[in-house]
Amino acid sequence: MRYEGRVFRPPSEADAYIVQATIGCSWNHCTYCDMYRDKRFRVRDLGQTLADIEAAGKRYGPRVEKLFVADGDALVLDLDHWQSILDAAGAVFPNLRRVSAYATAINILTKTPDELRRLREQGLTLLYLGPESGDDATLRRIAKGSTFDEHAEAARRAHDAGMAISVIFLLGAGGVERSAEHAAASARLATAMDPEFLSALTLTVVEGTPMAMLQQRGDFTLPSVKCMLGELRTLVAQARPTDAVFRTNHASNYLPLAGRLPHDRDRIVAALDDALEGRIALRPEAARGL
Repeated sequence: MRYEGRVFRPPSEADAYIVQATIGCSWNHCTYCDMYRDKRFRVRDLGQTLADIEAAGKRYGPRVEKLFVADGDALVLDLDHWQSILDAAGAVFPNLRRVSAYATAINILTKTPDELRRLREQGLTLLYLGPESGDDATLRRIAKGSTFDEHAEAARRAHDAGMAISVIFLLGAGGVERSAEHAAASARLATAMDPEFLSALTLTVVEGTPMAMLQQRGDFTLPSVKCMLGELRTLVAQARPTDAVFRTNHASNYLPLAGRLPHDRDRIVAALDDALEGRIALRPEAARGL
């Protein structure tokens, strides 16, 4: 398959076929993120995308059950473009059961409710959203582009269209200054968005990003590992989704956890307490990654 530059996907899409329908991220302003800074955003030529899907169908066919449409926020594609991709995928992958993509609140809210419903009817079933924080002050500082209320509304519209959502929060995003506010507001936003899947990543300050420059100037201080585990404890203890699969299995995290919220809340909080007290070993720094 043809890919341009680095290609990223969520951990749960490790067994998915990835097709690169857009190059880069249409927003690409988040201060902590370097995933797409080496790319200038553009929509990939549809003919190339469809050719890759056709080639994958010939090579993998019935083996493909999941399709992840990359890059950074492929939901930005217009309805006709999406329909061509979904129709082609359905034709060549007979056992296809899930199509997913990264999305932002911005490009969910840009689409009409009818457009979202049509995308769901055509096969787009899961959107990955990374609000990173529920704290509006933190959201402004990391240049996320959307507020608490806009993220909550985007989730409501996706759910109204029949789509499932996977929501990601970023431990440490508020810095030392707003660690408590970031954690508590993230729990509130997790409740408001009510995702089917909920996860947390741990911030790594990457050289060359605006956040790294803020850190070098002394305008941002990454919380300690213990403090970020405390943020995670707050998120788990206070979030009230209806029924969410919860994971911290991303390589950035110091403590891989899994369960369902609210069903496994007490067990997960107890594990976090054990980690905070040193009774559970954390992932070594050298073993962490992006």
